[in-house]
Amino acid sequence: MPTPTIRATSTASLDLSSGLAARPVYVRVRDLQHSFGEGETKKQVLFDNHLDVYRGEIVIMTGPSGSGKTTLLTLIGTLRTVQEGSLKVFGKELRGATRNEVVALRRQMGFIFQAHNLFASLTAFQNVHMATELFDGNRHETDQSIRDLLKRLGLGERIHYKPDSLSGGQKQRVAIARALIHRPKIVLADEPTAALDELSGREVVTLFQEMASEHGCTVVIVTHDNRILDVADRIVNMVDGRIKSDVLVHEASVICEFLKGFPLFADLTPRTMTEVADKMMVERVDPGDYVIRQGDPGEKFYLIRSGKVDVLVDQGNGPERVASLGEGAYFGETALITHEPRNASIVAVAPSIFYTLGKQDFQAVVDSSATFEEELRKAIFDRQ
Repeated sequence: MPTPTIRATSTASLDLSSGLAARPVYVRVRDLQHSFGEGETKKQVLFDNHLDVYRGEIVIMTGPSGSGKTTLLTLIGTLRTVQEGSLKVFGKELRGATRNEVVALRRQMGFIFQAHNLFASLTAFQNVHMATELFDGNRHETDQSIRDLLKRLGLGERIHYKPDSLSGGQKQRVAIARALIHRPKIVLADEPTAALDELSGREVVTLFQEMASEHGCTVVIVTHDNRILDVADRIVNMVDGRIKSDVLVHEASVICEFLKGFPLFADLTPRTMTEVADKMMVERVDPGDYVIRQGDPGEKFYLIRSGKVDVLVDQGNGPERVASLGEGAYFGETALITHEPRNASIVAVAPSIFYTLGKQDFQAVVDSSATFEEELRKAIFDRQ
């Protein structure tokens, strides 16, 4: 059995310290599937999704209607039951979680829905106050915080109005205040600015930014509102139930610089390289996690941004380590080029972050650059 292709390039001159590796992962999605219905009416709506969301990040999920964004959001929020795959929130696996565990997680979340879900018999103040009743605190300070927040959201003169006396945008702002008042660790928002004018919408996303930067709150937003894309740390695009791209907004240029150090990408035009960077996913693994298993089909190409992995080959006597790879190495191309199963396992031996390129996007790069394919095939041949 041929050993896996191993190449590396120096990245010592690049600033790759985004701080992600030092942040806790608040949401981790692995191989997540989801279906609606049973039997002949069963329809799968999420397919093989992977995603990491870190403390203090603002993540915007985009994509056409029906692409699975809201379904994924409600799964993260424990509002639906995880069927297949793994979904962890604050390190707690949701699949098989008990009711008490789910309740404890929900107390650390804030939810903003397209439907405002306000109580018609309660005033704006009372609707927001309900979100604080499960938490200990000084009543006077809590009441003042509610008044201050509603005032900031432009509802200072409508604090004691009931929902029937509020416009759609005003109801939405009450719902936003209710989601934020207890300073949750995660805010899950479905079209939070859709009913708001530009000024109100900007005030809302500014609040999100303050919560993220000052309190480490993670904000995940499903939206079609292009006006707020500028606040995102990460933009996740979903199509037909699959995460098609996961881009760290402020990192695209760093990825391009990273790619320039590889002979593989040297022939790409700046425009093509930028397109490749935009399609690259960012994935994080912990020590002991298997990145690739020998015998599995090839689905991704990997570049190691930081960390370390071992390459294990099993020739019938158990896995043996044949190499260790660190920052700047790449792996996973052999199976994508030969269309054969993975010829080795890759396991993390340190916290690691990868840039990954899916099979179709990898093939698109191969098709666009003759030297890219030549370099890969030469590397594969040299290792046999």
